[in-house]
Amino acid sequence: MDSIPTSHKASTIDEFCAEHRISKPFFYVLKKKGLAPRITKLGSKQIITIEDAARWREAVSAASAA
Repeated sequence: MDSIPTSHKASTIDEFCAEHRISKPFFYVLKKKGLAPRITKLGSKQIITIEDAARWREAVSAASAA
């Protein structure tokens, strides 16, 4: 898999979905189940930091290995 770009420190939900090749509706399914990465509200924007995205990838990887 190609590495996730780290040229920016945070992604919008749309960018996160594109970077991780998941659909936006699936992201909201994960969010409803409490399985999405942490979302930080910045004014009216919602962002996912690269640190939160990395923690999410680690959790997903660990869950799939179990």
